[in-house]
Amino acid sequence: MPAIIGPILLARGSDQNQMTLSAIILAEPGRSIQLRPMGDHAIEPIELDATLERVAWRYDFTLPTSGDAFYLVDDRHIPVIAGVSDRRRIAYVSCNGQEHADDERPLGDRNTMWRQLADEHGKSPFSLMLHGGDQLYADDVLKAHPTLKAWAESDIEEKSAYRFTEEVKAAAEQYLFRRYVNLYAQADIAKLLAQIPSIMMWDDHDIIDGWGSHALAILNSDVGKGLFEVCRRMFMLFQFGGSDNHLPPYNKQEDGAVGSLSFSVSFPDFDLIVPDLRSERRPDRVLGPTGWAITERALSRQPPGQRRFLMSSVPLLGPRLSWIESFIGLVPKLRRYEDDLRDQWQSRAHRDEWRRMLTLLDRTTPNDCALTVLSGEIHLATQAQMPMASGGTMHQLVASGIAHPPPPAFYARALGWLAALGEDPLPRRPIKLKPLPEKNHIYVAERNFLVLERHSNDWSAYWMLEDSGRTPTLKI
Repeated sequence: MPAIIGPILLARGSDQNQMTLSAIILAEPGRSIQLRPMGDHAIEPIELDATLERVAWRYDFTLPTSGDAFYLVDDRHIPVIAGVSDRRRIAYVSCNGQEHADDERPLGDRNTMWRQLADEHGKSPFSLMLHGGDQLYADDVLKAHPTLKAWAESDIEEKSAYRFTEEVKAAAEQYLFRRYVNLYAQADIAKLLAQIPSIMMWDDHDIIDGWGSHALAILNSDVGKGLFEVCRRMFMLFQFGGSDNHLPPYNKQEDGAVGSLSFSVSFPDFDLIVPDLRSERRPDRVLGPTGWAITERALSRQPPGQRRFLMSSVPLLGPRLSWIESFIGLVPKLRRYEDDLRDQWQSRAHRDEWRRMLTLLDRTTPNDCALTVLSGEIHLATQAQMPMASGGTMHQLVASGIAHPPPPAFYARALGWLAALGEDPLPRRPIKLKPLPEKNHIYVAERNFLVLERHSNDWSAYWMLEDSGRTPTLKI
């Protein structure tokens, strides 16, 4: 294990004069690490956790938006694009792994798209990197202790018999801690995490596959609740940069942030709304009361005319799923896929809630404001559009995944046929899923990431695809 892990640079927002940042650094016990913004005075760090194999520290600081910004970690010089000029570039990534044995994959293949992202950053630097979910595939935590393995393999009526003891908890914590350390110490990823300020939100695989869409007997079991708390603690430490005692700066204004990790963050040229679709998820809901309250409050207070991005880890605009769910419900051997379908906003279990979210976005987006939804999760690249009451268009851009292997081409084609049927959950608001620029099919089955660009006040996007290369630019 490296003596020092990090820095993991996290963006907390900015104004015209300065960007607010946090850097997470994990070091051996007793080792002092200096962080000096612009080479000036050292920042006094906050100790987030001292119970693991490394002590986790958070350094809160600002960098000027004018000139060449940088910070020093001991003697290491790390440049950062903190300024807001006529041009901004933002990277969006998701699905950084695979369900099983991700840590056994050859890094040369696993991180191909990370190296392409580094090449893009070298040619024209990014000022932000948005991580839309499944930053870490934690599913193999279920092999970290015999109790976890037995619980995972047991029938649903047997789940409550297993106890999440201190021994089981320690095994899960150690496994997840080392998974994060091994992942974020990979050279192809670590350099970008140190140089590009990140904003991250988790999805199911940062816990276990389909978390929240499982039966309540799984979610409410002693092991289920214990696993969630351990995964949440690690997510907050490595991706959120906080703990329940030291919440990130952009969460301090949100009541009840412990129940939901939803938040919003503002920059001079756009606002970002980031609902947490996992903490309060249950088979019959995507967001809970706290998540809805935070999201509604964030949308209602956005200033007129400001560009808006909403990160929905699960695609908000998608194909009709009710027919597939009905078919699966009639075939016992296929019922194990019900959880996967229930994970989607378009599931019949969430249809009213889906309409509620679309209506909220439609109602709170004025005619002088553009809205773009950023999503991942499906291991494919695609786009979608929905007309809005303001006369504008809601764009959805899906980029997934940067490291997850793509599904078979026939799966992408079948999903495209389903999407071609159309969907209109709101009256006179038909959703249209569309191919990427100059592509013939709605879904592209290649590893990928997304690049957002602003030139003056005009925003556009393009995808970097593993085999096909860069797509033409799409105006949004």
